[in-house]
Amino acid sequence: MSMMVLLLSMLVLIAAAGLGAVVWAARGGPRWVHGVAKATTVAAELAAVAASATKKGRGGSGNNSSGE
Repeated sequence: MSMMVLLLSMLVLIAAAGLGAVVWAARGGPRWVHGVAKATTVAAELAAVAASATKKGRGGSGNNSSGE
């Protein structure tokens, strides 16, 4: 249990650092911050695409409630 809490805490910390990098890069931070911000943005887009694909896969069978 404590190992899972540690892993989830680390994941939240990494996500918060990525968000901080995006904000700092938007305000004109150093070059390496722009790289971290780009990586964070790409990871977020990939997660959104994966979530969208998962929803599309589930929603196609038997979810039509309009009575057709």
